[in-house]
Amino acid sequence: MLNIIAISGSLRAASTNSALLAALAANAPADCRVQLYDGLGRLPIFNPDEEGERTPSEAARLIEMITRADGVIVSCPEYAHGMPGGMKNALDWLVSGEAAVGKPAMLVHASPRSLYARAALAEIMRTMSFALFGGGLEIALLGKKPAEIEMILDEEANRQAMREAVRAFAGSIRGQNVTSSY
Repeated sequence: MLNIIAISGSLRAASTNSALLAALAANAPADCRVQLYDGLGRLPIFNPDEEGERTPSEAARLIEMITRADGVIVSCPEYAHGMPGGMKNALDWLVSGEAAVGKPAMLVHASPRSLYARAALAEIMRTMSFALFGGGLEIALLGKKPAEIEMILDEEANRQAMREAVRAFAGSIRGQNVTSSY
């Protein structure tokens, strides 16, 4: 059983990115457990003076979850041509340790317009030595109401696409057809 951590870069209650990750977790193949990280809004602002023995509990929890995970899936919105500060802050808590080094990661998208955030996120994660999976998933949810989002994510074609995306990512984690560019 692979243990995959999913992180939404959005703090919004009605986040399309969070909805996509929840649906991805619900549609994951039986040999994969996708667990949603729910502490992004509780992470204190990164301060290198607070690392090590002084690492705040939520940051330590994130680091431990990433360390123990077989892989990471991230879905992140774009704000003003960049990723939200909360997502960057989470990555900053991982930057000086070993949790990200060689860790398989896949980016998924709830908006076809998030090109700047995608590029920035991929660049930062590559720089941190995440092993970015070349595949991914995009299901356009931007601007949809919660009921519409639920209907879109429940469409059989989208459920199949989610299963296939996680299956391909799991295969890459297991060393089958590994692709490390986004």
